[in-house]
This record gives sequence, C-alpha cells and structure tokens, in this order.
Amino acid sequence: MDRRSFIKLSTFAGASVAISTGLAGCVSTQQPQDNATFTHGVASGDPLHDSVILWTRAIPESSAVSAHILWEVSTSKDFSSLVASDVAKAEQSRDFTVKVDVKGLQPATRYYYRFRSASQTSVVGTTLTLPKENVDQVTFGVFSCSNYPAGFFTPYADAATRTDIDYVLHLGDYIYEYGGDGYATEHAKALGRTFAENNNSELLTLEDYRNRYAIYRTDQGLLDLHQGKPFIVVWDDHEVANDTYKDGAQNHQQDEGDFYARRAAAVQAYYEWLPIRPTFGESRLEIYRQFSFGNLVDLYMLDTRVLARDKQLNYDDFRDPETKAFDLQGFTAAISAPERGLLGKAQRTWLNSAMQESTAKWQVLGQQLLIGRMTFPASIFNGVPFENIPAHVHALANSKRKQLAGEAISEQEAQMLATAMPYNLDAWDGYPVERETLLTAVQKLNKPVIALAGDTHNAWHNRLTLQDGTPVATELGTASVSSPGMEHYLKMDEATAKVLAEDLPVLIDDLQYCNLHQRGYLTVSFTPEQAVATWRFVDSIQSPSVGPINTHEFVIES
Repeated sequence: MDRRSFIKLSTFAGASVAISTGLAGCVSTQQPQDNATFTHGVASGDPLHDSVILWTRAIPESSAVSAHILWEVSTSKDFSSLVASDVAKAEQSRDFTVKVDVKGLQPATRYYYRFRSASQTSVVGTTLTLPKENVDQVTFGVFSCSNYPAGFFTPYADAATRTDIDYVLHLGDYIYEYGGDGYATEHAKALGRTFAENNNSELLTLEDYRNRYAIYRTDQGLLDLHQGKPFIVVWDDHEVANDTYKDGAQNHQQDEGDFYARRAAAVQAYYEWLPIRPTFGESRLEIYRQFSFGNLVDLYMLDTRVLARDKQLNYDDFRDPETKAFDLQGFTAAISAPERGLLGKAQRTWLNSAMQESTAKWQVLGQQLLIGRMTFPASIFNGVPFENIPAHVHALANSKRKQLAGEAISEQEAQMLATAMPYNLDAWDGYPVERETLLTAVQKLNKPVIALAGDTHNAWHNRLTLQDGTPVATELGTASVSSPGMEHYLKMDEATAKVLAEDLPVLIDDLQYCNLHQRGYLTVSFTPEQAVATWRFVDSIQSPSVGPINTHEFVIES
C-alpha cells in the first residue's frame, strides 16, 4: 500500500481499538452496568478451529458516547455452562459496534453466544468453529450482490432455515452505494424499501456508509442468517463505489472529493459492521486470508477489487469518436500488457505459496469475479440494441448448432461465429495475462480446484481452461440475492431469458450452464470423493416470505 493510501485509511480505522479479545475458560464475574439497546441483532464470522469473531451493536439509552456490555459464550442454549465471558465497550467512535475475538475454543464445535447490557439481553446467536484434521464433509452457502431497494433478501431467509449449511461465504456487494433514486430502485417505494432522508443520496462519507449498513441490517432474512451461521466475507466494488480499482472508481467523480478519503470511510464502515478479522488489522486494506477445514478443504478468500486492481479497459476508449472504427491493434496491446493485474504481487505470491503447501483435498478460491472465458459473438458489439440481443444470439446459436451437426452454413454465419469478444472487461476477461498466470499455477498443483464467483447477478458454471484449451479447474458463479440480472439489462421476459440461457453454452465453449433471470444463492457440499454444487433460486423477492425453490445441481468428482 502506498503511503498516501495508508495515511488516509489509518486516519479512520486507527481511531480506536477495533476488536476486543476473550479467552475460553475465562468467565467474568462482572455484571453489565450500562443501559444499552441491541439494535441490529448479533453476528459471528471468520471462524478458525480455535476462535471466532462475535459482533453486535449496542446503543446507550442516554446520550453517552460509550456503554460497557457483557458477552457470553456457551455450549448450551440456556447458557447453563459458560465457556467464556467478559466485558466489552461499545463506543460512538466505532458506531457503537462491538467485535470480540474469542480464542481458545474447541474445533468443530457449535457455540451459543449473546450480549447483555443492564437493561436488555440480545438474541442468542449460533456459531461454529472450523474442523481440524480428518473431516468427512463441509457445506458452504455462497452469496453476493444484495441490493436493499431492489427487493427483500429472500435468499438469505431461505438459507437461514437450512441445517445443512455450515458456513456462509459472502463474495461482496453486501451493500450498494447508490442514492434512493438510482440503480434498482423502481419498486422500492411499493415494497417499503426506501432509504431514510439522511441516507437517500450516494454514499460519500463515513456517516453515509454507516447509515447504509444500518438499514441493510434491518432485513429479517439477513438478521436471521447472521444470527444462525458464521460468515466469511470479502468486499467487491459497491462497498466503496461501482467498478472500484486501486486508484479510483467508475462511480467516483472529481466533484465528489478525494477518492482515498471516500475509500477509507467505506473500509472503516465495512470493518465496523462485518464480523471480519483483517489479515494485518483494521488499519490496512488487505483482507485476503485462508481458512482450513481440516484435510478436506482449504479456502482462499481473495481481493480482486480494492487492493491492487488496475483500471478497467473500456471498449469506447478504442473507438474513433467520429467514424466509430474500432482500434483492434491498440485494444489488443492494452489488454495484453503483462503488467495489468487484479491481485498484486504480494497477494499472488501468498496464494501460490499457500496452495502449493496445502495438504487439503480441495482447493477453493472465494473471490468476486468470473474467471471463465465469457466471449460473445463480436457482432453483438456492433450496435445491436439491447432488447434485440437475445434474438441475435439465438440466430447465431442455431447457426452453431447446424455447424456442429455437420450442416452447411453461410460464409457470413461462419465468420460471425469465428469472431468473439469478452462481454465484461471488469471481470478476469479484462485481465487475460494474469488469468493465464493464475490458471497455470493451478494446473501445476495437480489438485482439484474450484473457483467461486459473484458480481454478475446471474448463475454460471464454467470449465476453467488455459489459453490452449487445457481444462484446469471448475468455476461456480452464484446468482445475486436481490440485484437485477441480465433479464433486466436485456429487457427479457422469463421465456426469453430461458432461451438465451440455453443458447449461450452453445456459443461459449467453456460455459456449461447459466441462469439469467432468477435471484438466489449457491451451496457447495464437499466430501473427499466429490463436491456437489446446488443453485437455489427463489420464486420472488417482492415478499419477505420464501416461496417455492427451483434448483440446479452439478457434481464435481475429485
């Protein structure tokens, strides 16, 4: 991190001690003396085999700037057998959030926890430490892209009721920074999902970001999921601003102030409101870290967004403003520049070393972006209106089907099928050199590797291949919790979206499956022999109630 970035971040995050610590076996005899209200439930996260982060928010009932509260951990729901307890301090400087790192716990053990003030006791949370040594099975619930005004967080609500999910992985876009009249707000008023007057504009300040987390954490589905299961999280771009990179963001303009100050505010609010244990503490940006599930799974949570990403390329920057001619040579040179990357040298070195040293059966990358080669026919980019893209793709897919069946197609059809371009330069497609470097390292491991992805709002299953077509890993992309997907951008009804979802794997060699119109989440259950991926899609996000669930399953053999 450069000096300026460090100073800007430290100005906020170094303001107070961020995480208290507690030790199993140490039970406090103190009783809480301060009145405080627990306004946003409880949460746990970043479990290890011997520790876990506990979280709550405690607002003093007077105008006090702090309150001392008691936290308790037990192996029984009625707290008859306390494992640990102590006093922690909720401070105004931390938005009255409290984080406790409880250490000395037992592996693979379910614990119950709560917080107490003099006037109130919080709801009881449930958490689970990581298993150690021989592990037969573990199941992740994988989520991304929860947009409050877009609809209720029904996928969270469904997952909260499931006993087979051990740990929740959130791959980013936990909140969105847009104002109340911005992206995905069309139904907000009818659903009662509008923002308060003091949080109805785009997020720029520390107070803005804090207030946005506060309203997101009123959704009952999210409250229930946090209460019932430990989270392992990373951020994507919208925790700061759309299409964030290391020096700026697409949704940050010069008249919105200093980008580094905005990022520092966003990061502090994230650290305050999420049960995360940052790699080097809360005065630094690094959140890449490893979680080991005995000898079964090693999980690597990565940052492809904030820490080291180079600015995204844009096709429009390579078009002549008058003739609209595309500078293919210039674009090819720019996208192939060897120095362009997402991870940065330190994170890349750490990841390669950790995967090489791992003795776990499965290697899992938890990160934001699609790694797979998502190349669409180039003709789509030549002025086809959005609403006409599905029909255009369908025609090309039928041409490809004929070609695969050995039937004759026209020279024009063959040329259109032979020319493809990546549709999303914000994804790994925009950084092909580093992708090849990563996948080459994965190939050398000779271990089963699964990459998890969010960001796109749609569900995907890709083979991950080297440039020469050699398959090296599997990619599983989760649908969004509530953010609109491709059906919104291309103005598709359900039937059209289903046809497009059948057409794209015909045109994109590595794409095995996609769902382009439903909200939901992904579960992945690991055993030594196989990993079972199950996409779960809710029927609606217009109601907090969970209706019928549609699923799609795929089995990956080890």
